[in-house]
Amino acid sequence: MRDKERQEMSAGNVGPPFVPSAYFRVLSQRPSLLIDGAMGTQLFNRGLVPGDPPEHLNLVNPEIVQTVHTEYLRAGSDIILTNTFGGNRQRLALHNLEGKVHEINAAAVQIAKQAALKFDALVAGSIGPLGQLLAPLGPISADAALEAFCEQIIGLTTGSHSQRAYNSVDLLWIETMSSLDEATIAIKACCQLTELPVAVTMSFDTNRHTMMGVSPATATTALLDAGASAVGLNCGNSLDDNEAAIAEMRQAAPDATLIAKPNAGIPQWRGAELAYSGTPTLMAEFACRFQQLGVRLIGGCCGTTPDHISAMRSALSVSGQRSST
Repeated sequence: MRDKERQEMSAGNVGPPFVPSAYFRVLSQRPSLLIDGAMGTQLFNRGLVPGDPPEHLNLVNPEIVQTVHTEYLRAGSDIILTNTFGGNRQRLALHNLEGKVHEINAAAVQIAKQAALKFDALVAGSIGPLGQLLAPLGPISADAALEAFCEQIIGLTTGSHSQRAYNSVDLLWIETMSSLDEATIAIKACCQLTELPVAVTMSFDTNRHTMMGVSPATATTALLDAGASAVGLNCGNSLDDNEAAIAEMRQAAPDATLIAKPNAGIPQWRGAELAYSGTPTLMAEFACRFQQLGVRLIGGCCGTTPDHISAMRSALSVSGQRSST
């Protein structure tokens, strides 16, 4: 991390007051907000070589990234996530890009914001896991994890210190977490450095628990207590399992803002191609089922495309009209 960033972190702030987020205002005006779908698979379909980091495209081919954002916005997304899931030092070091954390994240925000402003949509800064277990199970100490998340967040929020709308995210989005400790450290980093809303999703992919054994109810309570504005799930296994996990989260926190961003069903090999079982029609059905469970933020993860999001938009629009009559 650069010396200036270290000084800013230790001082407890990174610049002037943040521009207020539009997230809460928009959320208060609508029964639900539609998030985008998968980014990685869309980039692979456009030539990204498997094994290469999608985040590097923010620097070397931003047009492709913006095209994916635009397709999701045209499909009806109210919120798009920046192309920064693996934009932390640990993951980027696998590709000798650890020195470009700030540059990659700041570029991703500009790319997403330029697309979103044309559709009056929101941009969430995506923050994924570090990719290594925390001590004592792995090599990353809590302090090192906090520093890594802070470094990425500084890159994601640089523009939030100015009045330039095209440089600022509207909220921070911690996703695909398995470890509750790692998730709470990421929340701590967000709250230390910003006043932005923080959304957090866990992946309940092991018998309706995370890989680290965290249940939906336990995650809900702990994440809200840590400072999250919205909590929920992404990725996971079947749509039915994700629906059951959401029901547990709703029971644990009846008034919480919940998130459902599941995969498009279960992946299956069809020859040399990995395909997902969830059709746009099926995802639209589950979008309405999630909405009936009180989920306010609904989208798709692995295997979802702009076609899935478009079908979900249509279904949620009809469902919202019915609920208001």
